[in-house]
Amino acid sequence: MIKDKLLKLVFTPLLGILISYVSGIITYSNYNLVQLSGALLYFIFVSFFIWKGCQWIHLRVRRFHTINQSPFLKIAYVCMICGLYGIAISGMLGLSWFRFSKEIFSWTTLIEFVLFSLLAVIVFTLIYEILYLSKERERDTEMVVQLDKELTRAEMMALRNELDPHFIFNSLTALSYLISNDSKKADLFNQKLAEVYKYFLINKDKELVMLQKEIEFINNYFFLLKIRHDDKLNLQIDLKENTGKEIFIIPCALQILVENAIKHNSFTHEQPLNIQVIVDSDNIVVESSGKQKQFLPGTTKVGLKNLGAQYKLLAKKNIDVEDFENKFIVKLPVIYTQELVY
Repeated sequence: MIKDKLLKLVFTPLLGILISYVSGIITYSNYNLVQLSGALLYFIFVSFFIWKGCQWIHLRVRRFHTINQSPFLKIAYVCMICGLYGIAISGMLGLSWFRFSKEIFSWTTLIEFVLFSLLAVIVFTLIYEILYLSKERERDTEMVVQLDKELTRAEMMALRNELDPHFIFNSLTALSYLISNDSKKADLFNQKLAEVYKYFLINKDKELVMLQKEIEFINNYFFLLKIRHDDKLNLQIDLKENTGKEIFIIPCALQILVENAIKHNSFTHEQPLNIQVIVDSDNIVVESSGKQKQFLPGTTKVGLKNLGAQYKLLAKKNIDVEDFENKFIVKLPVIYTQELVY
């Protein structure tokens, strides 16, 4: 609904006085000041009656508009009905004016009064319709933006929840192995696993977490991996000058990339897998150096695909992947506080 109180307050009396003057339906010399004030009030009432009627028509007619209907047809339809209403009301009230006033009846004067009233109806119907369409477009745009945000959130949750079975399967497989082979390490692994999974449960529904928290998490997570793989892995983290800045990251993003590096590389005590995390002003670079496996049956790279989709949906940025013979690099775009989408 358009808030037209100001338009109505200003233009209803203005149009009533102006149309009666231009059309010549009032002969000012025939009336004293009190009578003239009454005459002007009458035509202000005519203007108000026409305005309210056109407003009522406008609101009722719009109910019959279809979604795919041309806006020009909508405006033409409303203008035609409001115009007919304006002609009828101005004609009847104009005739009434001639009956009780001191004016001498003239078809020319009446027709001019009706035509000027019709012109005013069409002009203000167009203005009103344009304002209504603008308000409608603004409302539709807000709705589309809100729906897009909700869809983005829903898609991110669906993508992130796909990672749950992946994480659980790998953790339980490692724990099962340790229980059978080293009970002490199994107990330590279980404690660290509880800490890691607590982080996962707390943050998995969040859109972003601070990089510093993610680094703490990946250090705990990598402790589990070193136990699982008998110290055949090395992790180096270089935050450089970005340590104190509010950098954000997708929750468990580093865990996905570390797990991906382990899955796609062969490593031994003599040739360990080296993983390096470097943070610069533009990217969080995760580089794995090792001997890549030649064949990976059943691999879908779902973790990497989901991570890229989440960055695209949330930050409107793409991750960069570089695949060399003995090196795999993933660059996650840095997200600062002021760049948050939501």
